[in-house]
Amino acid sequence: MMVKVLLVPLFFLFSSLSGVFPQRPTEMCVKAGEIVALQCPHFRGYNHSDAKLTWTRHTSQETGLTNTPLVEQSQMGVLLLGRSLVILNASVNHQGDYSCSLGNASRQFRLAVCTTQRRTYSVICYVQKSCPMNCPEVGIPAVNTLNITSNDIIWHKENESLPKADYFSSVEENDQGVYTCTRSYLYDGQIYNKTFIVKLDVQQKRQSEKSAAIISPRMNDVFHVDLGSTVVIDCKAVLSSDFDEVFWLSGDSFVERNSSLPVFYNYTHEYDSEETKMTASLVFKKVSEEDLSKKYTCKLDSDSVPSSSVTITLAQKPCPSYISLALGIVCVVLVMVFTVVIYVKFKINITLFLRDTLGCHSRTSDGKSYDAFLMCYKSDTDAGLDEEGRKWLKSVLEERLGYSLCLYDRDILPGKAVAEAVLDCIEQSRTVLLVPTSPDPDPGSGLLSVIHAALVERQTHLVFIKTETTEASRSGSLPEALQLLSEAGDCVTWKGTRSMPPSSSFWKQLRYHLPVPQHAPKISLLPQTV
Repeated sequence: MMVKVLLVPLFFLFSSLSGVFPQRPTEMCVKAGEIVALQCPHFRGYNHSDAKLTWTRHTSQETGLTNTPLVEQSQMGVLLLGRSLVILNASVNHQGDYSCSLGNASRQFRLAVCTTQRRTYSVICYVQKSCPMNCPEVGIPAVNTLNITSNDIIWHKENESLPKADYFSSVEENDQGVYTCTRSYLYDGQIYNKTFIVKLDVQQKRQSEKSAAIISPRMNDVFHVDLGSTVVIDCKAVLSSDFDEVFWLSGDSFVERNSSLPVFYNYTHEYDSEETKMTASLVFKKVSEEDLSKKYTCKLDSDSVPSSSVTITLAQKPCPSYISLALGIVCVVLVMVFTVVIYVKFKINITLFLRDTLGCHSRTSDGKSYDAFLMCYKSDTDAGLDEEGRKWLKSVLEERLGYSLCLYDRDILPGKAVAEAVLDCIEQSRTVLLVPTSPDPDPGSGLLSVIHAALVERQTHLVFIKTETTEASRSGSLPEALQLLSEAGDCVTWKGTRSMPPSSSFWKQLRYHLPVPQHAPKISLLPQTV
């Protein structure tokens, strides 16, 4: 973590220094035996007339080329001419990494020497239109390089021996193909060549008449910016001739091209056989309040058609409004609270609806023989279920709801220890349903006290039925074992005759706490009322 913290300020430090932050080397490929020139650019912020330019070749041992005597330069096959490093006759001995530096600024090059020319350049022209063939200007000596004279460019079409012209006044489809252009240079009485592969593609599309026009931005566009930020606005235009010009105005004053100013512009050209595009980029180093109060105009001056212009303005980005965000958060919270409240209030009805109507429940094959073991316990308040209530409870569970019950007086065979027999029945049941009775017809409360530890150890699912009188008498009326079991299980309150209808709240709660019956109900249930 500490390393990452230290890297952040270092990143900004390197980014603020022109040329210090590592850059990807400029890769160049030259055919063996040909001339190649590496051009060192003009670094921004340096007085190039006084600064000392140095060239270095990076091998296992770095070799400084700037102070190398001319004799040694000649033996190495390199020349330092102005801002150019020229290799007259490239060979595998020359490939590798080079760099030029001026103070803290530098540019890196990676030179590869190959036996054949691999890169192909493309030119698109249109049938019966003029087609200039431009030979690429990559890796060639700069114009007026000392002691190097440039000769005419010679064109050859693939599989043809006679030279070709570099201009077609009316190109045809049979002119398309692969061409080779050769640039030749005279140095010290010897000719050195550099060749390029150019593919001419002749298409049927009709060339539209050239007309000068500004493509973007649009008139009266407003650019929203942040104060203190760096902003670049591109003005793109299609030129009708080489004499057209695109520039920027601030009010009635010209914007300078001096990059040392807080506001300046620069431009680039894009050429193809059909049209020429120019992009004039207006650069704000740091947007100020004064910049927001001015209007800036991109103007296209043309000799052949009327000049055109567009005017734009800057506006500060509005502060983000948090009202809509706050309203959105409040709405989401309200929806979540409402959903939770609805679910808590109606979770039993929702669960039973999903279970009965949509079948949304999990069925696991646990090997149990019974859904529930119905076991009675003695109610000391004399308010337990009477015999009629117990019969109704068993009838609804088995015949209407389809539960498979294990009953003490029906399914436990005699001849076996009572506690062991009851535990076996509990082991075969998915739930134990404890029912209050008075009097106690089964071993009941006494047996529960004996098997209490076994129920807790096995983590048996318990559903404890209570009566309203039992709840009113609170926990003190129950034996300790029953009290502990009631706290460990789920409780449902029996309200006498009001709980007898299958659609009552009692049955909904009981079904909610009981597992889904393994077999379908024998009799359809009454509709649920939510």
